[in-house]
Amino acid sequence: MNGINSRRQYTREFKLETVEFLLRGDKTGVEVARDLGIRVDLLYRWKKEYLNDKNHSFPGAGHLQNPDEERIRKLERELRSVTEERDNLKKSSGHFLKDTQMKYEFVYTNRSEFVVGKMCQALNVSRSGYYRHTVGEESRRSIENLILLAAIKLIYKQSRGSYGSPRISVCLHEMGLSCSRPRVARLMRANSIKAKTKKRYKVTTNSNHSYPIAPDLLNQDFRADEAGRIWVSDITYIRTLEGWLYLTIILDLYNRKIVGWSMSDRLTAKRTTIPAFIQAVKRYRPLPGLIFHSDRGIQYACDDFRSILKRYKVIQSMSGKGNCYDNAVAESFIHTLKTELVYHQIYHTRLQARSSLFEWIELFYNRFRKHSALGYKSPEQYEQLNYKQAV
Repeated sequence: MNGINSRRQYTREFKLETVEFLLRGDKTGVEVARDLGIRVDLLYRWKKEYLNDKNHSFPGAGHLQNPDEERIRKLERELRSVTEERDNLKKSSGHFLKDTQMKYEFVYTNRSEFVVGKMCQALNVSRSGYYRHTVGEESRRSIENLILLAAIKLIYKQSRGSYGSPRISVCLHEMGLSCSRPRVARLMRANSIKAKTKKRYKVTTNSNHSYPIAPDLLNQDFRADEAGRIWVSDITYIRTLEGWLYLTIILDLYNRKIVGWSMSDRLTAKRTTIPAFIQAVKRYRPLPGLIFHSDRGIQYACDDFRSILKRYKVIQSMSGKGNCYDNAVAESFIHTLKTELVYHQIYHTRLQARSSLFEWIELFYNRFRKHSALGYKSPEQYEQLNYKQAV
């Protein structure tokens, strides 16, 4: 397995997309650097070079450190607020709350402003005693449901509306909230919280050519025992009001991470598969004997692309004719991209689409989105976890 701290390179296309994302102002430079796992000074050096001369910027290849594991700060603001509430209650309770009955009444009166459990703790009364005292009022389970619902809404927002009850249940457990998946599903249904609808999409491949076809070395076995052993790839069309934008992705089967991509308004290999492959090689340096699997599209079968694979001693593999299941993992990623992002957008320009796709792939999918095949870890989390276990 490649060392997690091995030096990596990024292509000019990646640097351009990173700087243009920074200049949009959606996030600060520190936030962008943190999310992409690069040094802040490196990011601002790229920005300076871009602003000096965009058209001639980044003639060479820069270096990036391995991205830090995605961190989600869990309700810190709420925790600070609860702490303040507890301290204030402790200070005041001794003055006017003389018996348990009065304390229960105080908790009930202020239940909409403060957390019941924290008030009971601060007033030194049992929460179970309070609930027995307030028979006929809101049950403990209904209050727990309110807490769960708030957490569900937070997770749903962070997932950009893409998570259903299975992934949200995993996130709740990570937050320390024990809850079954059926209960989460019921709360989501009752509050009209739905994962984005999965629509069908059409697979488009031009395999009507006379170039040689490589054998299928995977035979629908999409397992890999370490990163850099098997990469799969696909090309998809993104509609914009300016015309089509063609996205090429390369995915590592081990951690389901997108290791390379390119975006172009042309479908030639020099604008699609070749730049995506070069980006992947520079960033992740695959192991000797890497298998590169794709469909039979002309961009993968042509002489220019095959010569690139030969230069890097990569073994080529191709799907059977007309069998989408032979490249199921790559096409599954495209399906997720389309149904969770693209079908919900109207891109007026190719530039707008490029920025949207860059953010979704690099900042959301690789570093945040939980993958069922990875035990509900994101590709970046899975990579970091297995590296720590290896060392």
